[in-house]
Amino acid sequence: MKWSISNPAQVAAFLIFLAWEISFSRVEAQETLRHDTIFIVQHDTLYLPAPADKDSIYQSPADLRGFDKRIHRYRKSWENLIPTHNKIQLAGNMGLLSIGFGWDYGHHNQWETDLLFGYLPKHDSKRDKITFTVKQNYIPWSRPLHPRLSLEPLTCGLYLNTMFGDEFWVKEPERYPEGYYGFSSKVRIHVFIGQRLTYTVDPRRRFFSKEVTLFYELSTCDLYMVSAFTNRYLKPRDYLCLSFGLKLQFL
Repeated sequence: MKWSISNPAQVAAFLIFLAWEISFSRVEAQETLRHDTIFIVQHDTLYLPAPADKDSIYQSPADLRGFDKRIHRYRKSWENLIPTHNKIQLAGNMGLLSIGFGWDYGHHNQWETDLLFGYLPKHDSKRDKITFTVKQNYIPWSRPLHPRLSLEPLTCGLYLNTMFGDEFWVKEPERYPEGYYGFSSKVRIHVFIGQRLTYTVDPRRRFFSKEVTLFYELSTCDLYMVSAFTNRYLKPRDYLCLSFGLKLQFL
């Protein structure tokens, strides 16, 4: 059925009805804004005005500030997982060349944790090998030598190293008599001491990193230490390993 307006009285009545509807809708919208609108303020906080009805669910700004704090801690926890530096290390009983990343933390960033993957050429073995190292470093103090140059006179720590391959084992295989070896061929525990020299890059010239650190380390492992104590004929070069490395600090 078609509907049309042909009488002027009907037109006037329609316009009055339309004006009343618009006015009523505006008042209703204002009431909605007064009680239901979500206001967005700084720090992503959402505030709800207190409703006139006491039985309505209402969250106070103080509670929302607490929520913001929890969200901040949540985000901060995930941000802490972002590595702060990259490292390249030559030798150190973790492969000919090892590359990885790590994190600095502590009140003065005196602690470091690194994850490194190393490459070991086959040399006199049947194939090349890949190693994995978890390394913990401790840097007690730093001494400035220049506005952009500093020396860490002592670094120390330990690391666990493993080599991928079926020929290496954690538990002694059954083909050997019980207690024949008495150690794992797959996992080695190392300790080290060393020194570092750090250069702080001019902020106007930074591209890859804000600091560049050169370091060397003198290390040994559990098996070498046992050999040194039980075989007096061994010399330091037989159970100590010298390694060099580069650290690129970008956070």
